[in-house]
Amino acid sequence: MISISDARIARTAALDLLLNGDLLTLGKSADEIRRRLHPDGLVTFVVDRNVNYTNICESHCTFCAFYRSNDAADAYVLTREQIFGKIAELVEQGGTQLLMQGGLNPDLKIGFFEDLFREIKKRFPTIRNHSLSPAEVICIAANSALTLDETLLRLKNAGLDSIPGGGAEILVDEVRSSISPRKIGWQQWGEVMLKAAGLGMPTTATMMFGSSEKPEDIVEHLFRVREMQDQGGSFTAFIPWTYQPGNTELGGTTATGVDYLKVLALSRIVLDNIPNIQASWVTQGAKMASVALFFGANDLGGTMLEENVVAAAGCSFCMSQQEMITLIHGAGFRAAQRTTTYSILREFTV
Repeated sequence: MISISDARIARTAALDLLLNGDLLTLGKSADEIRRRLHPDGLVTFVVDRNVNYTNICESHCTFCAFYRSNDAADAYVLTREQIFGKIAELVEQGGTQLLMQGGLNPDLKIGFFEDLFREIKKRFPTIRNHSLSPAEVICIAANSALTLDETLLRLKNAGLDSIPGGGAEILVDEVRSSISPRKIGWQQWGEVMLKAAGLGMPTTATMMFGSSEKPEDIVEHLFRVREMQDQGGSFTAFIPWTYQPGNTELGGTTATGVDYLKVLALSRIVLDNIPNIQASWVTQGAKMASVALFFGANDLGGTMLEENVVAAAGCSFCMSQQEMITLIHGAGFRAAQRTTTYSILREFTV
């Protein structure tokens, strides 16, 4: 088992673990690190909702089943009242986090988001606006003829509280040019996150694996995230999840459960400067999410009152708040609802 007192793991050692490491040994090492970082035995979740404000996207990623061209019959941009209605439902259910993400829509400029975010803050002051992605921020800047710095500052001033790590896929441009050639490169993704951190905005980082990348690319992704955090990043959590091939142009198969657990455990071992690792029940289901709590994960992400992007690929796992609490307790942990930035709101007794 890897000793947590050892020096930081290097790329070559991490690759060897991914290629040759025993699954259970990896899991034990990751679990030891999780226990050191989170000795209270808490497993957390946030009550949230994904609001996909538009499905019009000029990126046309081959792994995505959600996007539409602007002339498609089912292309849409939600109205303000539709968005506000969804947020009101979230508040009614005790939710605290809004995750607004959509396509790279060339018709939506900075004013659309400023007006919307200001009104959300006015109407729903208890909701944390954890929205957009680096690719969306870059798109908004380009549509509005603004610099990245100007765009981030204006979005923050309008009410954007934090930025989720969507659109990371694999942070290796050779992979990105293959599966999403119109999307920003990995360095632009990192630039958005570091500039957001410089403005005091929390962020998260993700990884979608199992499409066409090599093991070396997975390891490179992890180390690039670790290096960004060393450079002043504000990643509060890392979320690895598996590519879902249903209804996509790319097609293929998804990673196995063993693959998922190995990558999850390796994430906990490599990312020694990121406090939280999320299990992806949305792509893996409840049973695998429960197992993930023994492979380095200490968080189950959001209850997701609504989720459309992964569902478009035919993956439709669902979990209510009570089911999530029951899962956590059943695995032998304490369950707690958290905020976006991991402050504990309340703990649930068995």
